[in-house]
Amino acid sequence: MICVELTFTDDPRRLDARPAHRERLHALYEAGEVLASGPWADDSGALLVFTVDRARAEQILAEDPYYTTPGVEVTSVREWSPVVGPGRPGQS
Repeated sequence: MICVELTFTDDPRRLDARPAHRERLHALYEAGEVLASGPWADDSGALLVFTVDRARAEQILAEDPYYTTPGVEVTSVREWSPVVGPGRPGQS
């Protein structure tokens, strides 16, 4: 799995771009490529958990203009190996 952390600023262009971004996320979820995503409770950023390899995650980030929209910064892209929950070794 790949976890992507975003940081947000108050730039209003981020909010303008968000509906199309969320549509993309819903399609990725339906395709089984996103486990979960959403903003932090204080809307200072967000966490996305992808069920794909690093190359596919990078492709997803490159294809969605939201990740380069003013007000959105990708602050972390990390591989994650859960030991509890969906995606742990031995689980389909």
